[in-house]
Amino acid sequence: MILDLAARALRALPAEGAHRATVRLTGLFAPLLPASQPDAAGLAVKVLGLDFPNPVGLAAGFDKDAEIPDAMLKLGFGFVECGTVTPRPQSGNPRPRLFRLSEDGAVINRMGFNNQGTAAAAARLAARSGRGIVGINIGANKDSEDRIADYAKAFEHLAPLADYVTVNVSSPNTPGLRGLQNRDELARLLAALTNARTRLPLARSAGGGGVSERQRAGVSRNVKTTGERDGGGYPILLKIAPDLDEHALDEIAKAVSDADIEGVIVSNTTIARPVLRSRNAGESGGLSGKPLFAPSTERLRQMRLRLPREIALIGVGGISSGMDAYEKIRAGANLVQLYTGLVYEGPGLIARIKCELLACLTRDGFATITDAVGKG
Repeated sequence: MILDLAARALRALPAEGAHRATVRLTGLFAPLLPASQPDAAGLAVKVLGLDFPNPVGLAAGFDKDAEIPDAMLKLGFGFVECGTVTPRPQSGNPRPRLFRLSEDGAVINRMGFNNQGTAAAAARLAARSGRGIVGINIGANKDSEDRIADYAKAFEHLAPLADYVTVNVSSPNTPGLRGLQNRDELARLLAALTNARTRLPLARSAGGGGVSERQRAGVSRNVKTTGERDGGGYPILLKIAPDLDEHALDEIAKAVSDADIEGVIVSNTTIARPVLRSRNAGESGGLSGKPLFAPSTERLRQMRLRLPREIALIGVGGISSGMDAYEKIRAGANLVQLYTGLVYEGPGLIARIKCELLACLTRDGFATITDAVGKG
């Protein structure tokens, strides 16, 4: 595949330069990319009031400024999450700040929420002409005096233009940010966002060029399915760290349940350092890729046990095969996301994961992805 060959060639560049070149080239050639082929019916997932054609999503961090979501959807992703976006533009941490750990199939980053701000992301999302599910990941500016107000501002600006909003309180690269995972602070943050949500009118969904199914349904339901809570058309998901003990997981689960948000993403990068072979292993920042698979999957399983079924879970961390994705689903994920795997495998990985997922379903006698959720 030409795109896979290009991905391998770009790995000759420094990590951050290769990433920027990938985004620019993808945007340049996006009009030439064919539309993705329809997925097998067994891969479809209905969650968060949305119909996902397949459960494999692009994690936040790849397309920080919502430059190429439609191009990435053409590559076969079932959904794309852009961001992290902060209210004001910021340059992030000093370079170098992105490091490949090739021998470990991993990456360390300390990017620091470098992005062009909500205004730039909003303009691009509003101009989308493609169809497909696109979420937006929001954060707070590093120098903000009121981080909760930052999240509310970003939410109000971007929620009407996306299919869901992810609240990133788990990046290790903004000092003090992970403190928002503490129960009291998290309760205040989620209350601010759900209150902001009540003030937003029903608006155009970025996913399909019209009002989403969730928005058409409104907030009144007699029967709720997975990821179906009273979001009024703007599903909110919380992204948490893998570096949490049992007590912290209990506290987060309680705050999430009380706040009436729709989902949790498990997990962000880790500050832990397992045994690694790469020369960049000593760099500070968040570790992603294969070494993150086991701890993030265990946290996913633990959160599934703590949360009611109507709260959706998205499993992230170390996915580089369909078997990896399937293990996340069996652990309780309704959907999965990947990013680091693309660095080493190229875009052909997306189709391989979907093919392997179908084979896993057939082997185990499941007709659909939803049938396999939590059956590990």
